[in-house]
Amino acid sequence: MNKRIICQKCKYYYVTWQTSKPHGCKAYGFTSAILPATVVKRSSGMDCSFFTLKFNVNKEDNNSSHY
Repeated sequence: MNKRIICQKCKYYYVTWQTSKPHGCKAYGFTSAILPATVVKRSSGMDCSFFTLKFNVNKEDNNSSHY
């Protein structure tokens, strides 16, 4: 993959409460001080194979009102 993976846009990414390891990946099951995609690339030499763009649930729907 030639494009940079942005973990924050992945459905498996989450922010932890650990100040020393604020980044987490549910797919690989680890937390880290650096972004999970970087850890995967450094350890395996390959791009993350689990990256899945998360669905934006806050997207405005013009056909419905939320009043």
